Amino acid sequence: MSNDFASLYSGLGRPSIAPEMLLRAMLLQAFYSVRSERQLMERLEFDLLFRWFVGIGVDDPVWDHSTFSKNRDRLLDGEIAAKFLAAILAQPRVKRLLSTEHFSVDGTLIEAWASMKSFRPKNAPPDGGEGGGRNASADFKGQKRSNETHRSTTDPDALLYRKGPGMEAKLCFIGHGLMENRSGLLVDTRLTRVSGHAERLAALDMIEGYADRPMAITLGTDKGYDAADFVEELRTMNVRPHVAQNTSGRRSAIDRRTTRHPGYAVSQRIRKRIEEAFGWTKTVAGMTRTKLRGLPKVDWAFTFAAAAYNLVRLPKLLAEPA
Repeated sequence: MSNDFASLYSGLGRPSIAPEMLLRAMLLQAFYSVRSERQLMERLEFDLLFRWFVGIGVDDPVWDHSTFSKNRDRLLDGEIAAKFLAAILAQPRVKRLLSTEHFSVDGTLIEAWASMKSFRPKNAPPDGGEGGGRNASADFKGQKRSNETHRSTTDPDALLYRKGPGMEAKLCFIGHGLMENRSGLLVDTRLTRVSGHAERLAALDMIEGYADRPMAITLGTDKGYDAADFVEELRTMNVRPHVAQNTSGRRSAIDRRTTRHPGYAVSQRIRKRIEEAFGWTKTVAGMTRTKLRGLPKVDWAFTFAAAAYNLVRLPKLLAEPA
């Protein structure tokens, strides 16, 4: 990835943080659930293990947290996370572990770095028309708020979304992951705005590159993907839709043509392993609520967390049998 890193730096001005060190430090932040860049720099100050992994000498000074954040933004602009994920999967020893025929897809909500107070009417004045300083009290009872009439002033890309009946609505994004079924590694990710069709559209986009082959491949999903147009589109792409049947008050788009095969039951059992990846990225890597604003930056962070998850799983997968 040296060429990708070199294109981000002009070579003029003061020396900056080496991009390889930036990536290693950000991996430590994901592995050890470090909440902020300030805490990461404090940990680098006294932890010899962190210094060794990043490549900082014992007596070398640690960067300032603001310098680290500003240099990190250069990686955000260079799509380095997607290239880093692809570079991990392209390693010869890793490539042998990947399945090219059987995949699973799912989505998860990523809460935005914006409060409900920032969700204001689109034609409201900049200060909201209320006093009380920067964090004025607000009462939303009795008010009807929707994405058509309101927008977050903190993160305009975040939209209000309710995961299910009886649950609270939050400002969030949807993170999508494509997993190969043999080893449970994430091979592709997307992050989109919330909508009723976002998961199906992202799934079609991610599986398209793997469906360009003579033999048919399979794609396992949950009930949320059981739609006639989605199933038909997969079959057009030479993808067998191993979609869980949704028969609650409706007719499923999946019939006995698909469910009678033993591979359908196998896909339905293995597809749930993608929840392990989402659980790790959200609880350990800190993606339950992102600390970045804007769709491109949150997309970068989600893809990088997926790459970190693969690195955590690979030592056990590559270990020699006893």
